[in-house]
Amino acid sequence: MTAPHSDYRLSQLDQLEAESIHIFREVASEFEKPVLLFSGGKDSIVMLRLAEKAFYPAKIPFPLMQVDTGFDFPEVLATRDAWVDRLSIRMIVASVDDAIADGVVVDDGKTSRNRLQIGTLLNGIEEHGFTAAFGGGRRDEEKARAKERVYSHRDEFGQWDPKMQRPELWSLYNGKIREGEHMRIFPLSNWTELDIWHYIHQEQIEIPSIYFSHEREIIERDGMLLSASDAVQPKGNETIEKRTVRFRTVGDMTLTGCVESTAANTAQIIDEIAIARVTERGATRGDDRFSEAAMEDRKKEGYF
Repeated sequence: MTAPHSDYRLSQLDQLEAESIHIFREVASEFEKPVLLFSGGKDSIVMLRLAEKAFYPAKIPFPLMQVDTGFDFPEVLATRDAWVDRLSIRMIVASVDDAIADGVVVDDGKTSRNRLQIGTLLNGIEEHGFTAAFGGGRRDEEKARAKERVYSHRDEFGQWDPKMQRPELWSLYNGKIREGEHMRIFPLSNWTELDIWHYIHQEQIEIPSIYFSHEREIIERDGMLLSASDAVQPKGNETIEKRTVRFRTVGDMTLTGCVESTAANTAQIIDEIAIARVTERGATRGDDRFSEAAMEDRKKEGYF
């Protein structure tokens, strides 16, 4: 009687991980100066973990770049610094405040810091001569991101044309660019929010504490729960109250809301996300509520 052979089929997470690692290695071998856009949020941390695996035991062969709005959550910045220190990797901070001071972008008092990130990001890419920039966007997040390819071509002005994307049959990627152009690369394109949390749970990945349930002073505004801070204060009849909340996504604290939740660990978050019917951006990102095409408009201008 012959012994049964082992089952070598990969799990869904293993397949996603293998695809992302393949993308990292392809870009590192094909492009002269890649950079990984790193916010310190869950998706960019998973992306950094995948990059770490892709090149281990060597160091990650490209730097990180964060576009700092000046209104980032302190917990997120602390986790960002912890990852940078552990990996001993070069970190570039493209500051919106510095971009305003240098005249790169104009703060008219009405435009959100989120939109001011666009000019700051494009200036950082041009200043350092990056030819490819890894981003943590996923196709399940938002309608405009569902249109993205893994290799997303940007012209000499950093702009994206959704009608002029390149085919990616059989996972073959066309990285040809002209001088002044660059590619945005999305290794997590085929992941979902639930996949991200399963991977964080499986790998025991360190993420900012605000993703887990905690008590926080909040202000309810336009159906969103904003964190009270020096930058976010009550208007009109609004009041500050304490609630048990957590964040599904992190960004500019003046536009990023939290959700009421008692999920205090990754297993509980997975159970919570499994029954959610609204994506994290749709539920808690004020910058996506300006219009139906808010994200697509920003992406055409050069957003992440």
